[in-house]
Order: sequence, then C-alpha cells, then structure tokens
Amino acid sequence: MNTGSPSENCFLLFKIFILGIVIGSHGLAQSLPHVTSESVNLDSTKLRRIESIVISRIADGKLPGCVVCVGRQGKIAYLQAFGNRSVEPTEAPMTTDTVFDLASLTKPVATATSIMKLFEQQKLQMADPVARFLPEFGAHGKHLITIEQLLTHQSGLIADNPLRDYLDGPEIAWQKICELSPVAPVGEVFQYSDVNFIVLGQLVEKLGGMSLDRFAQEQIFQPLGMLETGFSPGDNLKLRAAPTEQRDGLWLQGAVHDPRAFWSNGVAGHAGLFSTASDLAIYAHSMMSQSPLKMPVGESRIVVLSRPTVDLMTRGYKVSTGIRGLGWDKQTGFSSNRGQRLTESAFGHGGFTGTVLWIDPELDLSIIFLSNRVHPDGAGDINRLAGAICDIVVDSIIPTTPTPVEPSGVRLGIDNLKHNNFDTLSGCKVGLITNQTGRDRNGTTTVQLLHDAKNVELKVLFSPEHGFGGTVDLPQIGNSTDPATGLRIYSLYGATRKPTAEMLTEIDTLVFDIQDTGTRFYTYISTMGEAMRAAAENHKRFVVLDRPNPINGVEVSGPMLDAGKESFVGYHALPVRHGMTAGELAVMFRDELHLELDLQVVKCQGWQRGDFWDATNLTWINPSPNLRSLKQALLYPGIGLLETTNLSVGRGTDTPFEIFGAPWIHPRELAENLNSSNLAGVRFIPIEFTPSSSTFAGQACGGINVEIVDRSSFDPVATGLMIAHQLRGLKANPWETKNFNVLLGNDKVWRAVVDDKSFEQIYDLSQRGISDFLARRKSCLLYE
Repeated sequence: MNTGSPSENCFLLFKIFILGIVIGSHGLAQSLPHVTSESVNLDSTKLRRIESIVISRIADGKLPGCVVCVGRQGKIAYLQAFGNRSVEPTEAPMTTDTVFDLASLTKPVATATSIMKLFEQQKLQMADPVARFLPEFGAHGKHLITIEQLLTHQSGLIADNPLRDYLDGPEIAWQKICELSPVAPVGEVFQYSDVNFIVLGQLVEKLGGMSLDRFAQEQIFQPLGMLETGFSPGDNLKLRAAPTEQRDGLWLQGAVHDPRAFWSNGVAGHAGLFSTASDLAIYAHSMMSQSPLKMPVGESRIVVLSRPTVDLMTRGYKVSTGIRGLGWDKQTGFSSNRGQRLTESAFGHGGFTGTVLWIDPELDLSIIFLSNRVHPDGAGDINRLAGAICDIVVDSIIPTTPTPVEPSGVRLGIDNLKHNNFDTLSGCKVGLITNQTGRDRNGTTTVQLLHDAKNVELKVLFSPEHGFGGTVDLPQIGNSTDPATGLRIYSLYGATRKPTAEMLTEIDTLVFDIQDTGTRFYTYISTMGEAMRAAAENHKRFVVLDRPNPINGVEVSGPMLDAGKESFVGYHALPVRHGMTAGELAVMFRDELHLELDLQVVKCQGWQRGDFWDATNLTWINPSPNLRSLKQALLYPGIGLLETTNLSVGRGTDTPFEIFGAPWIHPRELAENLNSSNLAGVRFIPIEFTPSSSTFAGQACGGINVEIVDRSSFDPVATGLMIAHQLRGLKANPWETKNFNVLLGNDKVWRAVVDDKSFEQIYDLSQRGISDFLARRKSCLLYE
C-alpha cells in the first residue's frame, strides 16, 4: 500500500485545488465522499483480508500491483493501492490515482452506455437491425443482426477478425468487418466478440453524429464529472498511467494495449478507454442512484441514464451459456471475477489488462479492481483474485435491523390551506370535488372544514367514480345529498362526467381534493381534467388541494398512451405509471390542453418525490373499494392492465390485485415460467382461489399470488407485461387479448404481445416516448 510522501501529498492537494477551480467554473465537479467502512455498514476488520490476499498474489507474480475501491451508499468506503505501478523499465509504486487501460471495460462503460443514451434519445431500439442504420454492414447474411444481439454477444460474428484487417486504418478495417459472414446462427449462440462492439462503436458515431470518444465524453463522462476518464489520455494523465507491455521496443504507458484499438487510433467500441478507480466509482454510483432508497436525504443524484433504461440495460437476458445484460456480464463462463456472493441483480465486466468492475444494486455496492496484470510480460492472472475480493467485501457487510420509518410530518394541501386560515379561498363561493379520501391529516373531512370556515361559502359538492363515500362499484352513480351538511352532491360518474354550466351557476371556484393512486387509468385524474375543462369554459377558478403520489413521484413506467386513444381511462398522453401528483398533473393539463384557466395548487409540505405512502405518517384510506393497501396500489399499474381480459384480478377476494387467475390456468406451471424470467423485486406463488364476485364469480381458479420482495427494484408495469407475455405463450391458449389494449392504450405494445414477440421486444416498445414525457413533465413538477 502506498499513501505518498508529504511532498507528493502537498503537490496532490495543490492539483486538486487548481482542478476544483477549473471544474467549478464549468459546473462539472462530481466526487464521492470518502468515509469509514463502518459508516456504511462494512466491517473494516474483514476488509483487511483484502490486503493479505493481494500481497500474496503479487508475491506469486500474478500482478505487479493494483488498486481496490469499494463504494456503498454513494460513498467510497475503501480505496487502497498495493504493490507497484511499474517494474520495467524502472520500479514505481502503485498509487490510488493511477490511470489504467480498462481494456474490455470499455464495452459497457463507454460503448453500451452510449448506445443506451441513443436509446433514450429515441434514435434506436434494441430490436432494430443494425443494417437499418449501417446498410453496408448487412451484407453476407448480417442483415438480421439486431442491436440487442450485438450487446448480448448473440450476433453469430467471429470473436476477432485478423489483425491485418486493421493495419491500413479504421476505414479499411470497417470495410473488412462488413465483408464478414456470421460463423454461428444469428441470435442462437453466445460467443463473446470484440467485433460486436466495434460495430456498436460505428453505430454510435453514425447516430450520435460524432466519434465514439467524443460522444462518450459529452454524454457520459463530463456530465458525471469523470474528468480522468476517456480515450487517448493526455500527457498529464499518461504520467500516472500504469504501463502494460512493450510494442516495437517501447513500453505502452497511456497508449492502448489492445492491438486492434491501437491501430484504430486508440478509439474503438471494444477497447481503448482509460480511467481511475475514483472516476469509476462515480460511474458505478450513477448506475445505482435511480432508486430513492439508495440516495441519502439531501444529496444530489448523479444520473446519466434514467431508471427504466438502467433496468433495461442490466436485467438478465438468457443466452446459450448463461445470463448477460446489455453490454454487461451477469452469470456466464466469463464471470469468475465476480466471486460467489454477489446477488442475482449484480452486473459487471472484466478487461484483458487486469481490470474488473461489479455493481450490485441489491446490496448498494460497487467493487472496482484495477491492475495491469499484463505488465511486464503478459503472464499475470487476476480473475480468481478479483472474485475473492468480491466475496470478502460481501462478507464484510454488517447486518442491520430495519428501523421504522420516521414520521415525515407531511402536511396535505388541505392542511396547509387550513394552516393559512383558508386565505386562498377567502370570499369564494366554492364547489368541492371530493370523496372519502378528502380529509386532513387528523381525519377531519375537507367538506366539514370548508363548510365551517367563516370566510368560505361551500355551495355544492361533486363526487367521482365509486361515489361520495367511495364504496359503490357500479357503471353509473346518481346524484345525492350529503347528510352532514345538507349540500347537493352532483355525481360526475353518471349522466355526465363533466360539470355542466347549470351545476356551476352558484359558484366562482372549483376545488379538487381527492387522493389519486399514480396510475394513468385510475379515473380520478380524468374527473379532475374534465372539471378543469368545465371551469375554463365557464370562467371559474380551479384550486387543487394536493396530495402525495402514494407509489412515489420518481418511478415512471410505459407504455405511453397512443395519440387518439384518449378516454376516461386514458385521459392524457401519460405513461401507465406517471410519477406525478394531482397538482402536477393539473399544471400539465392546463398547459398542454391550452386551457385558459386560473389554476392554483395548494402544495403538500414535507413530501419528497422518492417517498412512498408509508414514509408520510398519513393514514391510509381506501381510495376505491378494491385498493385496500399500499401494496395493492403498487401492484395496480401492472395487474390492473389485465382486468379487461378473461382473468380475475382478485376482485371478490380479500386481496384484489395481489392475485390473478382463471379456471384454465395451471398455477404451478405459470409460476415456474414467471419466476424463471428473473424479474427484479418480485416472486410468483401458485395458488387456488374462488372469487365471490366479478370475473369468474363462484368458480375455482388456478392463479398466482404476486409477492413484492424488493420494492426498490420492483417495476409493476414490467411485471404486468411479463404476465401478459407468459399467458400469450401458453400452448393451449384461452387467454383473450382483444380487450387487453383498453387500459394499455398502445397499439405497438399490444400487437407485440398478441404476436408473441419476445419480452425484450415488448419491453423495448413500452419504453418509447418515456424520455420525451420526462422532459415534458419537468416544468410541471412541484416537489424535489
């Protein structure tokens, strides 16, 4: 281990000071804080075992030296350098800021991440044939090769074409690749191939409009503040670079070791990237910081890819010899450097020069091992060592007892309105749209509060689907009277779903206070939208008393609603899980529907976007008869999609939306198929049940209990789509798909399910338009 001399440390501090000035002026500074291992629940005594095994392997000649970095909870908990950076031509000690030739770590960190950026920019889809964008590549049987097959090494292409193909420069090298023919059936055989990622590098250049190195720098490394990462490092970084082997009598230091990348001017999709342990820790954290549970309160997110894109990139894809991600390894014959103790959610990669990166979102853990094991003679070996280090780090995790969620002190919109003496409504004649969820945090109804407020005239009430008390499950509901106040209740789920001019005669302000659930096809937001239209048409003011999104305001899941499919169960161009509050949606509706409307949102206080309902310390009130818990609300965006088909989704049981089934389902077979799909955060349990009402009332059903095992990684809509995919694939198939699109609202995704396309294709299609939606909603968000 080398900590540096006092003079070296002073010089390093000076460099950091100067760099901080430069970075700060450009707003690019990002770094992870260094903390003690115990502060992130890692046992420092157990971590000390890393030093002994590394020193032993160095003594055995397996490597000259290395840097080991462990990240957890957005912090660096362990960063140590061992041995020597170089042994030839002179000996120099390894330091923690050594710059390494990452070799094949280039594939996921630079190239695959760039591809995923292009995916988010809607410039490509995973199922697209490469020849759609690079027509010359499609020759000799390669026209069927898709982008996904390149990323998962199932293209059928050779591992490496001859080095002589590269000696005349990149243009000739590309021509040679275009002349290749597959050596294995396209899409059937896993064969790790540098050629796959050289092609992907070309694709980035074509669709990104710039070279791979520049695209990765502008789209990934600069935004993350990875200032010591890139291709062809400059002279200052070369001085800190770990040398590899000799070429033409000169030691390679800061020049790429891979010969094909070397003859491609140092930039290629499969190799050529250089970086440091600290920079890679930033990247690793960016791949884990999508979950609000992984982010300490008050700290900013370091994000390059959205949560849905990271999920798509890092989920398990079955290949002929194991499981891969898109650009990542998960469980294959190349995974010996991951050890035995990382979870199934882990993804990582290694590099020929002696580099390894593994990221485990379930453990909130990154393990970075950087060496130049090929120095000086190419004879080193580090895979078993890296795997052993991964196991030591996992073993060092200190078990913790979950602590109860602390009351957050969330105040609802109605609480803030009351706190400010109803000043927003002072002197107003009010019509209130509400139901049983319209209460303050102490349980007093909004009806009663406004009725008793001395400076407010509550004139009339309106109720949505399920009625004023939230217990009616009928296709139409009539008008009624509130027994507590004697006020008329107009039903907006009866003869009309939009307040009429006559209903609004007595009032000047419409107030909306109903708890939404965060799902597009839940009709309370449709009621709000129609009431906003009526208010605009009749020149009435509109006030929303806002409430938290119970399934959080961070996670967003497609598919988007197709243009022209707007309805009462698909009111606006939203994804199925929109991650917005009613107040935020009201802002979007006003702006995007071009409503000339005096809108005011009385915000919540104390709610953060990442909060689920159980972080609010607010009482759960069933928003409708069959949503009886937070768990059911979280399952609803996925399981609810299925209820327009010939399935029971648990209505008429004690656990609606936690179960689904039908008399024709074989539960054990379906559960096995669903569990083998390796969806994150969920397990499927075979059951039998008999609903007392609704679909298949009184009939014994085989079915599935959907159990959420990790809320932070669970995607309800992906789960619903996977269930649909598995149902469509049944051999004797009685599942009726004709009405599946009623709530799905997306023809391409529906057609992909009906045509029994792969789940990857279905999921890819479901993500189209999400990036645009996130950009659209940005100006409407009211909470951090």
